[in-house]
Amino acid sequence: QVQVQESGGGLVQAGTSTRLSCVSSRNLFSNNGVSWFRQAPGKEREFVAGISWNGGTITYDDSVKGRFTISRDRVRHVVYLQMDDLKPDDTAIYYCAVSRSAVATRRMDVVQYWGQGTSVTVSS
Repeated sequence: QVQVQESGGGLVQAGTSTRLSCVSSRNLFSNNGVSWFRQAPGKEREFVAGISWNGGTITYDDSVKGRFTISRDRVRHVVYLQMDDLKPDDTAIYYCAVSRSAVATRRMDVVQYWGQGTSVTVSS
């Protein structure tokens, strides 16, 4: 059974930084794109950032561009989401998502595996 596990997050103050990590029980990260999505209370899940299998293509939602950085360590099979200059609007459950293909996806119907999510709460 494949498991995708996020870690990091928690309660942070506005203007500070935190980093999320995503690992998989099976080496999916060698050939698959990985995305981060988030779901705020009372809102739909939305795309945040994505990285292709080799890190060659990276995309961000406009709401986080310039503040968040997605990266991957291909040796340790970990994908990171560095979140800087956090804002209260960034408060959400953050999900790691493994794509069915080598590129990251903004579409939830193309996600093959989801993590359970990790909570980030940004206080003002």
